[in-house]
Amino acid sequence: MTDESTRATSTVGATRIAARWRSWAPQILGVVRIVCALVFMHVGSAKLFAVPVAIMPGGGTAPAGSLVWVAGVLEVFGGLLLLVGLFTRPVAFLLSGEMAVAYFHGHAPAGFWPVLNQGQPAILFCFLWLYFSSAGPGAWSLDALREKRFRRASRPSS
Repeated sequence: MTDESTRATSTVGATRIAARWRSWAPQILGVVRIVCALVFMHVGSAKLFAVPVAIMPGGGTAPAGSLVWVAGVLEVFGGLLLLVGLFTRPVAFLLSGEMAVAYFHGHAPAGFWPVLNQGQPAILFCFLWLYFSSAGPGAWSLDALREKRFRRASRPSS
């Protein structure tokens, strides 16, 4: 084999691998949504119920009606909706805003650099949920199931 034919063969192989990898994008997006929603819910449940561990000062739970309590409610129930992929786009947009508020209200006053003000998770979740508000839920979501049923119902019968 010549160098040119070897390069051509490896380019074709790389193209096939890239195409196959891209075809998994909806499933990978779904897995990322599920895993991140679970992590997000843990933070909220720690605020509301001290489960799996108490993170509030003094080891208790957030006082009902406080800003931290509202954040916990959004994180647990918004996270649950994201976990199952229901109303993903509007919920993700709402939670992105919640994380922006969390960063600027709770972290930024402690200093400019996120590594010093402990704001990295808020920033990452803010932009992650913003992405999901645009990209949608990916595979394995109730939104996808609802859309599939809607398409079937809206097809004209023959």
